[in-house]
Amino acid sequence: MLDFGFDKLALIGAVALVVLGPERLPRVARTVGHLLGKAQRYVADVKAEVNRSIELEELQKMKGQFETAVNDVHNSVREGVDSANQTLHSTWSDLSVEGSSSSSDAYGDLTAPTPTYAHPGKNWRLKRGATPLWYKQRQGVRRHAQSGAARVARFRPPRRAS
Repeated sequence: MLDFGFDKLALIGAVALVVLGPERLPRVARTVGHLLGKAQRYVADVKAEVNRSIELEELQKMKGQFETAVNDVHNSVREGVDSANQTLHSTWSDLSVEGSSSSSDAYGDLTAPTPTYAHPGKNWRLKRGATPLWYKQRQGVRRHAQSGAARVARFRPPRRAS
């Protein structure tokens, strides 16, 4: 910026006092101060916007690098899984061929069908019904549906006789 020393500012102030006069000088100084403040805020906003755009570009570059790294890791994992899967299938096919040729060996029948999942058939209503009533009453288990008004009336303190 401009390099003004104290002596130059004093000279400018003296000239302004002579030219403008003591009546208008405070108002002009206040207006100049407001304009300088606005200019400084505008410059600060422009700097902040430039910094944000630079940071955004850097983030986009980092995002691109991160995406390429993720794709590389994904591809390497996929290749590892595929090779392990091929090895497993080739081993399984070798074992199934050996197992079908001699079914009386120590491993038994490797081509037997896998069992399917069967739900255990547990019924929670049956289990709740098997709980004794005295235990339900002690634990506060509700046995019947009750409206909100009935519940309030049930727990309301008794009225005093007047």
